[in-house]
Amino acid sequence: MKALRSLNDLLSANARQKVTKDASERQKKSLSQPKYLPVRFKDMALSFLFMIPSLIGVVLFFGAPFAVVIFYSLVDNPTRCEFVGLSNFSRVLNNSAFLMAARHTMVFSAIAVPLAVVLSLLLAIVLENKIPGRSAFRSMFLSPMMVPIASIVLIWQVLFHYNGLVNQVIGLVGIDKIDWLKSDKAHFVIIALFLWKNLGYNMILFMAALSSVPEDQLEVARLENANAWQTFWYVKFRYLSSTIVFVALMSLINSFKVFREIYLMTGDYPYDALYILQHYMNNKFRNLDYQDLSAAAILMSGVMVVIVLVLFTIEERVGKDVENS
Repeated sequence: MKALRSLNDLLSANARQKVTKDASERQKKSLSQPKYLPVRFKDMALSFLFMIPSLIGVVLFFGAPFAVVIFYSLVDNPTRCEFVGLSNFSRVLNNSAFLMAARHTMVFSAIAVPLAVVLSLLLAIVLENKIPGRSAFRSMFLSPMMVPIASIVLIWQVLFHYNGLVNQVIGLVGIDKIDWLKSDKAHFVIIALFLWKNLGYNMILFMAALSSVPEDQLEVARLENANAWQTFWYVKFRYLSSTIVFVALMSLINSFKVFREIYLMTGDYPYDALYILQHYMNNKFRNLDYQDLSAAAILMSGVMVVIVLVLFTIEERVGKDVENS
């Protein structure tokens, strides 16, 4: 009986000792945890300190100008600064010139951007294989990036002039001459110019993405006797999602930059098929109509933001599918 009582006392003492030990460890842990907080806060403060110059640049050169544009779009003019609400937006949306420019810009981007993505991807797939003259083809497609804008415009004017090389070639097969830059065929010229300038850069991006596809995935596809199309669609295409979104965004941005070439070839008021949003904004700027210019810029920015969000949503879903596979 005494032995059992002593054993019970011993077990109780061990239990109390264990509880005391656990409590002391938790107390030490709680006391030691705050010591890391100042260090973590110090690191965050130091990181923010290094970011201050960049933040100042973003605020001064991006945030402040955009705030001024929003302000101008809500007032009657920059001198009186009388608040008029959304009347500037209403006037712009009811302007026939703006509607025509927006329609032409949307049509051009809807045709040129998908063509730029698809054709550059096809070129990257072809040049990924070891074909003769691969380096020469790659250099040929990259050469437009090194040509100045003025030279590009001069070459295109020579090619598509009414008495230019293209009309001489089609005249050999019995087709009448076409005034390319002053007819409904003008947008074909600009689309061809856009593709000629941008296919090479997009192709290099896709070639880099194709080279980064995991080799073990391709090996599994070969072991499963998958053909070339199945390997591309079920393996390679899934790893190209982020690159496709990036190429689409860059192509969309470059589609708005094509205004430079159109302006140099046709001037302020080109044929209706070539009148795009940048022409409308450029003419408003020359007339010092800052209210309509700012309203049109905000509307265009809103459309761009929606398109970017859609592309990123698609890329995120595809990316999750790749991560879960």
